[in-house]
Formats: sequence, C-alpha cells, structure tokens
Amino acid sequence: MSEGTALAGTDGVLRCPWALSTPDYVTYHDEEWGRPVHGDDALFERLSLEAFQSGLSWITILRRRPGFRAAFADFKIAKVAAFTDEDRERLLADAGIIRNRAKIDATLANARVLADWAPGDLDELIWSHAPEPGTPPKTLADVPAVTPESTALSKALKKRGLRFVGPTTAYALMQACGLVNDHLEACAARRAPKD
Repeated sequence: MSEGTALAGTDGVLRCPWALSTPDYVTYHDEEWGRPVHGDDALFERLSLEAFQSGLSWITILRRRPGFRAAFADFKIAKVAAFTDEDRERLLADAGIIRNRAKIDATLANARVLADWAPGDLDELIWSHAPEPGTPPKTLADVPAVTPESTALSKALKKRGLRFVGPTTAYALMQACGLVNDHLEACAARRAPKD
C-alpha cells in the first residue's frame, strides 16, 4: 500500500491515516471532521480553534476544547464580544487553553467584529466559498494546504476585519466544517452519512 493511503484501524475500518494515532482523533475523524457545520457561533468556534491551532498539532487543541469552550463562553459571539480586560487577563492565566496573547486578542477582536454582523452573515460568507466537489484524494499527498477558495475566503474575512484567518487556517476551517470533503477515497467516513 502506498504511503498516505487509507489504513485499517484496530476495528478493521479504513480511515485517513492521520486519524489512527489516538482514540481522540478516531472519534473526531469519524464523527466531526468534514461534516457540514452551520451557524455563526459554531463557525466562530471552529474559526477560533483553527487560529489557536496555528503552529501546533490539532490534538493539542482537540484535547483542550472543553477548556476553550468554558473559557470562551461556548464561543457565543455576543458573550465573547462583551468580554472585558479582566476577562482577557483571566484567559491569559487559564491553563485549560493555549495562553497565546496574540491568539486570545484576535479571538476577542473577532468576536467584537462579528457582533456587528447580521445574524447568518458569517455562515453565508464562509459557505459562499465552498468549491464544487472535486476528485476524491487517494493519498495525503493529494490533499492541499491552501486552495484558491481558501485564499479568497481568507481575503474576504480579513476585508471584513477578522484576524488570524490566513489561507492555510481558512482551508483547515473548510475541511473541518465540511465545505470540502478531504477524507481519502477509500476512507469509510467519506461515504458516511453527512449531517
């Protein structure tokens, strides 16, 4: 079998190879990654977590997601937008999240920007950049890190005032939220029912 192709887990199910390193990844891969996510707050959470992931492994963020949700009021845009300087200091001291000043500040600033958008605007903007389905990737080498659509999404988000939304982060968001289906061709999750 060539490197980077779907592999069988201990249960015999073929999955994307990145999903097999930990049980947390298996669950995330099988139940969340690549499934459509809608709603401004839900997309704000994913966008924020992808920004926090920048430079780190996704498992680090995934394992701290409960801490992030507790620290950031379940990523309710209106609530995070109302955070004070005291909340910022609390976040900088919270060992349950990634205490990166620039990423925390970007999350708070993004919430303040998004609080002024009409309901559904974030969902509409993000999903307007979903490409037409392409050829399923056969190996991990077939999965890009950046696409023209993610570059356009990044530019659109930045133009509207959002931070920490580069093209790579935008593409990771597109993968995680089901705008693209980058499950490998032989992966069982590629054919799993989508929400």
